[in-house]
Amino acid sequence: MNKIIGKEYFSEKVVAFEIEAPLIAKSRKAGNFIILRVGDKGERVPLTIAGADEKRGTIRIVAQIVGASSKKLAALNVGDYITDLVGPLGRPTDIHNVGTILACGGGVGVAPLLPIVEAFKKAGNRVVSVIAARSEELIILKEEMEKWSDELIIMTDDGSLGRKGLITEGMKEVLERENVDEAIVIGPAIMMKFAAQLTKEYDVPTQASLNAMMVDGTGMCGACRVTVGGKTKFTCVDGPEFDAHQVDFDEMMIRLKSYVNEEKVLND
Repeated sequence: MNKIIGKEYFSEKVVAFEIEAPLIAKSRKAGNFIILRVGDKGERVPLTIAGADEKRGTIRIVAQIVGASSKKLAALNVGDYITDLVGPLGRPTDIHNVGTILACGGGVGVAPLLPIVEAFKKAGNRVVSVIAARSEELIILKEEMEKWSDELIIMTDDGSLGRKGLITEGMKEVLERENVDEAIVIGPAIMMKFAAQLTKEYDVPTQASLNAMMVDGTGMCGACRVTVGGKTKFTCVDGPEFDAHQVDFDEMMIRLKSYVNEEKVLND
């Protein structure tokens, strides 16, 4: 069991936890994730590691409260314990010095994007970040993204913070004005789909970190399968990052809705 050391609400529906996990804190790399469970019969929930403190032996995770399992997690407080937690899982991000990185995060996707931005910056790249949400209160980790970005562009649907518009509008501004060597996009599947279509127009290699459903996190159950370049891949062991221009996002979005009715029953 892993003890909760800190808890912070970024907004009404987004909560961050600092959790004791010294071995994971020591070995995790940007792009890795964990799977946790709340309660002996709880659902296994994958969450990207948003940060780690090796000295304190802690990791930070950020969860969006959308269903029964995330509600159970959000109900925990400092001093409580996570029933079980495994990680680090998944293939880490390929961090290298390539030139200019366009890092794009939508909503709670900014949490997994942050350690990737930090790693690319430390590797000597110029990093231009574009983050977006429906409104100001849903923009998370602004100060930390500013710290590790050469430039941070904020887009909100209602214009309450930054510029009014979709994330693709901020991305296009960057792509029009300067050479971008690589891009990474993290957020809702529909956002990643259109972000990938945009970078493909500019012939910019792009990685997308997929938020597929997962159960065991070892590639055995097949719940997280996605189609990439016409081939079946398992997000937990082959990803979570894939060539965004090759991902079948439409299929992925259909699979993400597989248990909508069951989730509704649990929430009622």
